[in-house]
Amino acid sequence: MVKRAGSAAAELADGSEDEVEGEAEPSRAAQIYEELRNRLLVGRIMPGVGISTRVLAQELGVSPMPVREALTRLAAENAFEIRSKRRITIPEMTAERFDDLLHCRLLLEPDAAERSLPFLTRSIRAEMKRIDNAMGVALKNGDVAGYMEGNFAFHFAMYRAQPHRTLAHLIETLWLQFGPYMRVVYGRFGTTNLVDQHQVALAAIEAGDAPALRAAIASDIADGMGLIGRSGL
Repeated sequence: MVKRAGSAAAELADGSEDEVEGEAEPSRAAQIYEELRNRLLVGRIMPGVGISTRVLAQELGVSPMPVREALTRLAAENAFEIRSKRRITIPEMTAERFDDLLHCRLLLEPDAAERSLPFLTRSIRAEMKRIDNAMGVALKNGDVAGYMEGNFAFHFAMYRAQPHRTLAHLIETLWLQFGPYMRVVYGRFGTTNLVDQHQVALAAIEAGDAPALRAAIASDIADGMGLIGRSGL
């Protein structure tokens, strides 16, 4: 019988495994949380693959305790599904969940882009152009991981320029949930048939055109999320 996610998360967090461990250092748990969060954001953790606390702990060179704490935090953000101590996975991308994520992204991200426009300094704009150029190179070389990391860096160089930290954080929680699926889709289908909405966005930024920037970001989201929808994930 499958346990409820909440009780499974509590069991994972209580540390009752084969050996008794001391309390994890809060700073260590926070570092591992950030590491796992970053892996999710750029699709370095794949859906359909079981997550092992012990394997992650060995890979990161830490005890299982801070890994369990980080996984529990990420499960609360809907990034992981904890069914038991040994059944931790990326949540399934159902049609309902896909529509919900798409709706929330279209609500938040164009708004964040518009709010960021007055704060996009020359240096930030130059960095966004550099990132977009690097993404083009990654795409030509078939470097899906590099493309994903560049895509995240491009968007959040913009979103984090505006001072509303809650808005950027909410957007990150959405990326945690679809990032692993985008990694799969880009690996299968690529992005060569998509319009480069980043270039459209950069042109809108240079022109100071807020409506055009909102439209470019909305189109970029619809194009990328459309790949997930069409792939049947």
